[in-house]
Amino acid sequence: MSETMSNSVAATSSSAQTTSLRPHEAAPLAAEHAREGDRDRRLHPKVHEALRGAGFARHFVPARWGGDQGGFLHCFEAVVHIAREDPSAGWCASVTATLSRMAGFLPEEGQRTVWADGPDALVVGALVPGGSAEAAPGGWVLSGRWPYVSGVHASDFALLAVQVPVPGGDPEVRFLLVPRAAYDIERTWDTVGMRGTGSDTVVLDRVFVPRTHSFLRGELASGRAPGTAPDSLCVPLQNVSGLTFAAPILGAVRGAAEAWSQAVVRKRAARPGTGQGGTVELDLARSAALTDAAELLLARAAADADRGLLAGEWAGARAQRDHVAAVELLLDAVNRLQRTGGTGAQSVHGELQRFWRDANAGAGHAVLQWEPAARRFAAAALAQTAAVDA
Repeated sequence: MSETMSNSVAATSSSAQTTSLRPHEAAPLAAEHAREGDRDRRLHPKVHEALRGAGFARHFVPARWGGDQGGFLHCFEAVVHIAREDPSAGWCASVTATLSRMAGFLPEEGQRTVWADGPDALVVGALVPGGSAEAAPGGWVLSGRWPYVSGVHASDFALLAVQVPVPGGDPEVRFLLVPRAAYDIERTWDTVGMRGTGSDTVVLDRVFVPRTHSFLRGELASGRAPGTAPDSLCVPLQNVSGLTFAAPILGAVRGAAEAWSQAVVRKRAARPGTGQGGTVELDLARSAALTDAAELLLARAAADADRGLLAGEWAGARAQRDHVAAVELLLDAVNRLQRTGGTGAQSVHGELQRFWRDANAGAGHAVLQWEPAARRFAAAALAQTAAVDA
């Protein structure tokens, strides 16, 4: 994030928070291994460890377990910094922080299990219910497959959504905590973009999970009551989930702009007097404006989450709308760069096309789709108007 941008957001926030996030320490290593991760379809282990060392795993961990108990804006800024070098690394950094926040919803015993050895445990997860759960004394026996688990190869624990049976009632969706020794990993991730995220499939075969290592999905959706838990746990998931995936896309577009600009500078240096007075300047200005507008929307949403302003339906709906609207602006910006980058931009060995692939692939995530966000916002806005007019 630019200095001007950071200052403007800080000025609007009444609760600036400190953080030990150090993305500048991990970014060079992410850049060094970016092509390797794209080729191997998962991050290099050194990159995962650098992200852990940079503080992403501990960022949202409650202070009582030695964590930073940090906020959304600092995490957003740090993820963008990493993703400018490698969007897949930024994606994994963002997911790492988000899943540690989710682990804070576990009961006391579950939290103690995760952070028994310190706050830097790397938790991954599957938010879409998969597999099957069989009732057992004190918990459930879990079996099945959960695909698209980003960063799973470096994980210490997995939080897996599953429908569990309820005696005399309908099944309920819970997140169940499983240690790394209990699950296998199947290599299924082979996509056009975000290849380095290593979002492979978790496979379990009759693993017992105690009830104290689980929590209801509804608790995550609604958030904890203010004053009963760290502030980050009091924000409903839907109101911040888009930030997790929009932040690395913003970083990808920033990286694409740098690669595009470097190519233009090299071309002009090789052929002085060419490319002046054409559309190059217009393309750059338009793309930069779209990217800055997206950053403003996302930073406002993150700052509002930190200030406790997303509890109401209208504010939450606006934040969700802004996550998605920002990504649409970012896609316009990066697609413009790729289209105007010349023949060199199409080279599979170039940096621009990798950022472009990653941005477009990341934008396909379910929480970044326009229709549900738009419908929710419109309903909230009209309800607010009706209440005022009543």
